[in-house]
Amino acid sequence: MPYLSPQTLTRQEMKALLAASRPHPRDHLVFSLALGTGLRLSELVGLDVGDIFFPNGDPRIRVRVRPEIAKRGRTGDVFLPDALLPKLRRFWSYKLDRGERVVPEAPLICAQSRRRISPRRIQVLFRSWQVRAGFDRLYPFHAIRHTAVSNVYRASHDLFLAQRFARHASPLTTVIYTHPSDEELRKRVRHIGC
Repeated sequence: MPYLSPQTLTRQEMKALLAASRPHPRDHLVFSLALGTGLRLSELVGLDVGDIFFPNGDPRIRVRVRPEIAKRGRTGDVFLPDALLPKLRRFWSYKLDRGERVVPEAPLICAQSRRRISPRRIQVLFRSWQVRAGFDRLYPFHAIRHTAVSNVYRASHDLFLAQRFARHASPLTTVIYTHPSDEELRKRVRHIGC
């Protein structure tokens, strides 16, 4: 098993989480959105319908994080991966079927009461889905952000790209997300002459 930060989900855990939550459109979207964008928990629950969707229900590709939900008011653009678009369309239908409001200022993610879901409720749901997915260890919700930023770094090996994705003020903050796995280390040093 490769070494990963205790705050980073493995690929198998990501797949298991998404597979287990697939039947539940809201929870599946929360985890997919967090893994695909690296948004913080407070930013996810603070999203409004208009932040993610055009008025006709089409998903946006570029999302501006509003200052009132961003950490320390740090706004920035978040680009939605292509894999999120069909999940967002499914979620729009789910909201309509449940009778949830889809006006731009309505909360994107709602609790059973149709009011904005709380961060604590998302944390409890994440723990529950980890158990259902068969995780050997349980993570805090922030581990999804670590995983998202680490995935961008691993795919690009570009610290500044990962910094921009995470919307960090300094690349030094982003360094904690760049944990190489044992597999990556082995691949890089395997053919070193000595």
